[in-house]
Amino acid sequence: MRFTSEQRLDDGVLEREFTLGEVPGILWTPVSASVPAPLILLGHPGGLHRMYPRLVARARRSAADGFATATIELPGSGDRPRSDAAEQARADLRRALEAGEPVDEEIVDRLVLPLVAKAVPEWRTTLDALLSLPEIGGPVGYSGGVIAIGIRLAVVEPRISAAGLFAGSFVPRTMFEEARRVTIPLHVLLQWDDEGNDRQAALDLFDAFGSKEKSLHANMGGHTGVPQFAGDVVAGFFTRHLR
Repeated sequence: MRFTSEQRLDDGVLEREFTLGEVPGILWTPVSASVPAPLILLGHPGGLHRMYPRLVARARRSAADGFATATIELPGSGDRPRSDAAEQARADLRRALEAGEPVDEEIVDRLVLPLVAKAVPEWRTTLDALLSLPEIGGPVGYSGGVIAIGIRLAVVEPRISAAGLFAGSFVPRTMFEEARRVTIPLHVLLQWDDEGNDRQAALDLFDAFGSKEKSLHANMGGHTGVPQFAGDVVAGFFTRHLR
């Protein structure tokens, strides 16, 4: 891990950009912490620069609760090399949504499965590097999307103790079996009128999760209409499980 920039935000949060191999990322830590801080990995749909305002807002809130947070750029997003196959699958998905047609499972598989296969090892390598820093400790949580990435991480990464997942992206049906193997505490956020999400599939996925402690927080509104209080509930969830 190589840090490439550093700035202190006005609320006492230290923001550092880094690269790990070819993968760029950002780490936020509460400067006032006297002991190693628990860590929350911030998932997102890709495009660090585009997503930065929302990511830094989540990081600031988490720092106020005593958590460090970190995120990385997804494969094929931002300045990372594009995959022709992924770009074609994304175009096919967009075409189906714009036409109001059902999204074929084959399109979802082509788009999501290769992304999960590449992104999850990168997240685990990043977690190795983050936990080697003296200011970062456990336990570790995962928060956000892409929900398929969160599912795979919850299954294969024993250092993740709890996950707050955003049901705002398509999940291959083959991953429902993986969802049944998830056992950590879960908080799932669902926007009821999300124009780019299959609501029934999201409900079926929630039902499939094997966790004994799982909750579904559904709000009216579209994909970007998540109310502020929903974030407060997620913050309380991580405080309960990571402090």
